[in-house]
Formats: sequence, structure tokens, C-alpha cells
Amino acid sequence: MRGYATMIKVLFICHGNICRSPMAEFIMKDLVKKAGLESQFRIASAATSREEIGNPVYPPAQRKLAEHGIGCSCHAARQLVNSDYEKYDLLIGMDQANLRDMYRICGGDFADKMHLLLDYTDRPNQEVADPWYTDNFEATWRDVSDGCQGLLDHLMIT
Repeated sequence: MRGYATMIKVLFICHGNICRSPMAEFIMKDLVKKAGLESQFRIASAATSREEIGNPVYPPAQRKLAEHGIGCSCHAARQLVNSDYEKYDLLIGMDQANLRDMYRICGGDFADKMHLLLDYTDRPNQEVADPWYTDNFEATWRDVSDGCQGLLDHLMIT
């Protein structure tokens, strides 16, 4: 984990912060906990929109996480703000629309902190489909899990 301060701060971002980004947040927290690295990470999630602010994780996403023994209580959707750019080492979007909105909200990406989640897999430049529209929470689980594991692997060797 060279190149990072004593703690790596990761913010996962999607449109509403009720499906993909909280799934990534809680999957990553679970991976980090299982690896015994909790003290070295701060992991959170946010939305690019204001549509779902204050809402919990969408029930089908909650159920998919629960199938894998991962809880997500106490989550309330929040919107990405400009100051998050300075607070986090990495801002990880789920799709190109998220990245565009992240650039707009943060005023650009001057320190190369913004990336797509699937860039950390063998499918770079691909997007995590939004299960709000696809209703395929299993596919989203696979993509987000693969991305989080790839991100953790990447961070452990850099």
C-alpha cells in the first residue's frame, strides 16, 4: 500500500447511492475485514444525484448482500460534494455517467483519483449495470464483487 497515507480512503459512487455504490461499500468493508485490514481503510459511498438522499439501501440490494452474509444497516444515501475530492484517495464510479457527474461536482480530477470500478478487473472501461433498471441484482453482485476484490488486490501491491 505504498503511496498512500496510513489509511486508504475510498468513496464508491453511483447515481442514487441506494444500489451499486452501497453494495460496493459494504462488499469492500467485508473484504477488508476478512483480510484483517479494517484499521487501514475508510470506506464510504455517495450519489451523484439528490433523488434518494436519506434513503436506505434499496431492498433487493439489501437482500443480495444478506444472501452473502453482509449487512448494510445504518446506511443513508448522501450526495457527493466537492470537498469529498480532498477527503478521499480514490473516488470509484460505477459507469461513465457517474464519472461525468463526479468531474462536474468535484471540478475535475487533478490528482487521478477518479476511476471506474471495473477498471480493477479484467474488464476495464466496462460499466456496472444499474439494477434499478435491469432488475438483475445477481449480475450487479458479480460485477461489484469482482471490482472490489480487484481494487483490494491492486491496493495491496501498489
